[in-house]
Amino acid sequence: METEPLAHKIRPKTLDEFVGQRELVGEGKPLRKAIEERRLFSFILWGPPGVGKTTLAKVYAGALDARLYELSAVSAGKDDIKRIMDESSLLDARPKVLFLDEIHRFNKAQQDFLLPFVESGRLTLIGATTENPSFEVNSALLSRCRVFVLKSLSEDEIRLILKRTKIKIPKDALDWLASLSNGDARIALSALENARALYGKVTLDNLKQAFEQVFIRFDKKGDEHYDTISAFIKSMRSGDADAALYYLARMIEGGEDPKFVARRMVIFASEDVGLAQPTALVVANEVFSAVENIGLPEAAINLAHGAAYLALAAKDRSSYDAYFEALADVKRFGNLPIPMKIRNAPTKLMKELGYHKGYEKYDAGSYLPEKLKGKAYLKRKNREKEDRS
Repeated sequence: METEPLAHKIRPKTLDEFVGQRELVGEGKPLRKAIEERRLFSFILWGPPGVGKTTLAKVYAGALDARLYELSAVSAGKDDIKRIMDESSLLDARPKVLFLDEIHRFNKAQQDFLLPFVESGRLTLIGATTENPSFEVNSALLSRCRVFVLKSLSEDEIRLILKRTKIKIPKDALDWLASLSNGDARIALSALENARALYGKVTLDNLKQAFEQVFIRFDKKGDEHYDTISAFIKSMRSGDADAALYYLARMIEGGEDPKFVARRMVIFASEDVGLAQPTALVVANEVFSAVENIGLPEAAINLAHGAAYLALAAKDRSSYDAYFEALADVKRFGNLPIPMKIRNAPTKLMKELGYHKGYEKYDAGSYLPEKLKGKAYLKRKNREKEDRS
């Protein structure tokens, strides 16, 4: 009886077999160059589940002919690191590469213990995380690692991965599964594997039944994480404080990291509440501070306070939308010339060249580059009335 999971069975061995993350492993891209040139360095792979973090670590270690050690930070500790470092290298001179999954689960003391080995080069670290490493990885350790950001897979990429299984899948079932997998190849492959094991063949109806079972299994392992935080944010966005509190309680009771929830609330305060109630950012930051200083279970009260406040607050996404509209112009036009009158003029020559000429404090004219004159990124109701008040 075959026991090897489908995801393991079709796992790529080389970059040429790897699907997705073209910004990192496409021709001339940084991770591909590092692998092709056999560069040994520590790095962190940051991205959602099921997008290839483990596979990239294995491909990298294989290309460098390194000894690859795999640990999960959920269950590993200092003793595991010590065992790896104590293992004799006399008969095996290959470099040691540690793939540490969920590195954000390592606490400060564990990360501090790991640091000297990485710093000295005795151990090459590949960390994998779904959380922002800026918040979850010690600055000293982070400074010795390069961070690569991975994205969710596209539906076309999920289809390609499913086709490589050689399992016969009707087109309607293939399209449905690619759409419902939310960019996670592991979910797609598990559902496909379940459908074949349970029903002998894959049809759309069989796949729908198997897909539901896969999600139940993943929920027990914590991958419900993304769906629940999404429901929490959408509930606050719609002003449904009751639903927001329910999803908050569900996350806390399920063992979610309270700092993860608090960080999302800080983002929400600017993204969704924004200028309608600027004090929301102050409240959200104070909630985050309370979570850090107090911790659970008491900090759940602070989280509930913040969630109810943000849900009931007025909403205004204008500053969020304005920033990304401005960012689109930056990417489109590059560094447009800054108007002369608002350029700094610290020297006589610069003044003679017209820098700062004509500038008056509180001038109501546009300060945008000439090509963008008249552009209005910040679009708010009653903006002119508010500006005059």
